[in-house]
Amino acid sequence: MAVGGVGSSLLLMSGVVVTVGLCRRLARRRLRSRPLLFAFLVEMFSTFQICACTNELSLLGNVEPKPHTALTLTYGFTVLHGLSLAGSTCNPCGTLQPMWGGGTSLRMGGLKIAAQFVAAVLARVFMHFIWSLEMAEPHLGALSQGCSSPMQTTEMQAFCIELLFSVVFQLAVLQAESVNPKYRVHLIALLITMLVYAGGNLTGAIFNPALAFSLHADCFYDKFLSYSLVYWLAPCLGTILVVFIWDEIFPWKS
Repeated sequence: MAVGGVGSSLLLMSGVVVTVGLCRRLARRRLRSRPLLFAFLVEMFSTFQICACTNELSLLGNVEPKPHTALTLTYGFTVLHGLSLAGSTCNPCGTLQPMWGGGTSLRMGGLKIAAQFVAAVLARVFMHFIWSLEMAEPHLGALSQGCSSPMQTTEMQAFCIELLFSVVFQLAVLQAESVNPKYRVHLIALLITMLVYAGGNLTGAIFNPALAFSLHADCFYDKFLSYSLVYWLAPCLGTILVVFIWDEIFPWKS
């Protein structure tokens, strides 16, 4: 029998956060002597947390009062991710940026991106298993939705929105590097919440290729070209544009 709605989802997401925290701590203790495996597992655990929690949050978008509840949860969990996943990017675009700028080796960058997509798949499989148990109200019928069609505008407009949001987000991350960490996490969370409010009803405002695949794998299967252009290519192009702006137009900041 299904139990309460938002409370059960919060309990599930809290369990994911605690479990990932324990896994990251265990990896630090046991795998420091194996840097490649350590980097892969930490990035995988971290991305799993974000993808799993966001999959669950996607079921709470219609909780009243709308959109205040969804936006509050988005802000709160973004802060929580920022505090608990320090040192991980959890976004192929965030990994691509230092790779393109020469700050990360191709081998290490490729390893982290692979970990992110592995985590995206694992998080989707895990959450679908949890939903199939239908133990909580938000999970009832969640698996019958198929492609939830996050793209509610033309492909060109969706492409431009995801590209623009990726540019804004990556520039903000770079600009905030000099800010005190305890304030930076709130600034980034506020920006993400604002972007979700501005474009969530048009594209989902994801600007994270791995997260997009975890959330909407069915849509990628049905319309691979459209979704790969909007949710993979656009954010990556935005990241490359940010690297160019940062290094060529504002060289004194790099």
